[in-house]
Amino acid sequence: MRRYRLSRQITLSMSVVVAIAVLMVFVGTFIFYGIYLAWFPPPPGPPTLLPEAPDFVLIAVFLLLGLAIAIHAALRLTRRILAPLNSLAEGARKIAAGDLTARAAAGDRSLGETAQLVDDFNAMAQRLQDVAESMASWNAAIAHELRTPLTILRGRLHGLTDGVFEPSDELFRSLLAQVESLSRLVDDLRIVTLSDSQRLDMRVEPTDLAMEVSQAVEAMRPALVEAGFSVQVMPQPVTLSCDGPRIRQALLAILENARRYATPGVLKIVMHLEKAHIVLAVEDEGPGLSAEFAAQAFDAFARAEPSRSRQYGGSGLGLSVVRTIAEAHGGHARYRISNTGGSVFEIVLPAGDPDAYPADRETAHDGRRLPLTSHNTPAPPPPP
Repeated sequence: MRRYRLSRQITLSMSVVVAIAVLMVFVGTFIFYGIYLAWFPPPPGPPTLLPEAPDFVLIAVFLLLGLAIAIHAALRLTRRILAPLNSLAEGARKIAAGDLTARAAAGDRSLGETAQLVDDFNAMAQRLQDVAESMASWNAAIAHELRTPLTILRGRLHGLTDGVFEPSDELFRSLLAQVESLSRLVDDLRIVTLSDSQRLDMRVEPTDLAMEVSQAVEAMRPALVEAGFSVQVMPQPVTLSCDGPRIRQALLAILENARRYATPGVLKIVMHLEKAHIVLAVEDEGPGLSAEFAAQAFDAFARAEPSRSRQYGGSGLGLSVVRTIAEAHGGHARYRISNTGGSVFEIVLPAGDPDAYPADRETAHDGRRLPLTSHNTPAPPPPP
């Protein structure tokens, strides 16, 4: 009903104008002729059928009065309708000129359609402003992230060219580390950008998640052990239709985040079934995230402590990549605090149709059947 307030008010206003005009003609005619006949009695004989001069005058007077009332009502209604539309047009001109802060005024909100139109316009303008500010922030953040490794590379290469630095394996490893950092940053940016534009390529096929988890852990184990972590892997041999390399990439991002910022200790990697979803969780021993930062932990370039992130070389994109990959699979990424006060980062993936899995699948700890492959069944090889 709220969508038709304007049409209802126009119909009501016109109906009122017509009703007033009819009442004026009907009642006014009786009053006029009562007074007229009292002062000027009709001559004897039958009355004439055609209107006389006083009748025409009476009709003209009432038409003028009805027209005046109709014009007054139309002008008032027109002003009420045009006020928000003029504000909307002015706001559109300002936005077209580059002023994204321009907004329209709804005016009389009893006109449902015009008020809704203004609200939709303001929401669109706010969205445009947010996108523009986000793009500016992204450009500044990307430039900042690229400047540090590029500055280091340029300085080292200039030093090698000028003979300031002697070629050595350690120097070349340092340069290679900066190049790899740039490569990771570019790849993370590519994934997040392609996901935002709905163009992220996914190669979905039956995948042994336990194998993907093992490969990710083995790839990160030397760095984790060097940083003081011991890894406990408790996966289930789950076969799921997903993009295995993407899931492995998301898990690597979580492990890398733990290596940089978590307290050295036990790092648990658990996989379990939760309702109709498969949850891949990484739990550390702390220190955990603040409640304020936890809400934006998966946003691009988000940092709880920017100076600390710079010290450990984080770009602020790792967890954003995790969320992007999880959402590309129809799931989501989330954070919670464990019972011991540590951080738990989870990738939640839809388990799919349970009838699509073999009937001899194993049973979860709570009695529900997991879509598991047999331990003796060879897992499908990872995609190239």
